[in-house]
Amino acid sequence: MPVYREQDVIPYRSRVREYAVKIKMGLVSQTKLITAASEIVRNMLKYANGGETIIEIVSRGRDNGIRLTFDDKGPGIADIPKAMKDGFSTGRSLGLGLPGTKRLVSEFDIKSEPGSGTTITIIMWING
Repeated sequence: MPVYREQDVIPYRSRVREYAVKIKMGLVSQTKLITAASEIVRNMLKYANGGETIIEIVSRGRDNGIRLTFDDKGPGIADIPKAMKDGFSTGRSLGLGLPGTKRLVSEFDIKSEPGSGTTITIIMWING
């Protein structure tokens, strides 16, 4: 699902919620997942002029979850460990985005190459 304009954010959030409801994810987990997704999408818009997203239902044994992948062709992140520290920001924000997002979800993975873009994958399992 492409997200290249601010107007794409609300339909994207709705689609994530649809998938979460489909697998009977609890309201608290849904809220955490949608909050994390919103943060990453807004970063994509702000720093990379948007990008592509994938929403998938995944299984691990008996557990089901939602995997969200965010892929952009922006400037990339030069120092991922630094970007993952609370308080770090290249913009004029509090710098809570990426580390805060990681705390909200079950699994978080980030790959970035300066000049080539960034791919972030998050998973929220039904059972936390």
